[in-house]
Amino acid sequence: MTRKVVKRRSATEQDKLISDALRDVGRPVSAYELIDELRDKASLAPQTVYRALDRLIADGRVHRLESINAFVACRHASHEGTAVFAICSDCGTVTEFDEPAAVERLSGWARKAKFAIERMTLELRGRCRECTARAPS
Repeated sequence: MTRKVVKRRSATEQDKLISDALRDVGRPVSAYELIDELRDKASLAPQTVYRALDRLIADGRVHRLESINAFVACRHASHEGTAVFAICSDCGTVTEFDEPAAVERLSGWARKAKFAIERMTLELRGRCRECTARAPS
């Protein structure tokens, strides 16, 4: 019985593979959807994907959308603080933007309350312009 030789990828190669896949998909996806997307290119275990996503999040190249438990590629070169996401409940489109004033107000509240922020994710849920325009009046 012969065993198939599997080439191990470095963490950098895995990160690039996953980051590129997120950009190509262009919509929020779960780790398991990423595995399916990459099935033709690589055989990845869930823990490998989650470790890569953790690294990419730490590097600011990927964001986790808490409310839908999904991941998206960062669309900004840099952020003035925390990214904000508008998520369409109808079509699933995600728009990423900065809103420094809102982030500063929340951070100010936390300072006054002596609340130590570990992570901040701001998500707006609703309908995008296109879905709102298509909706019956």
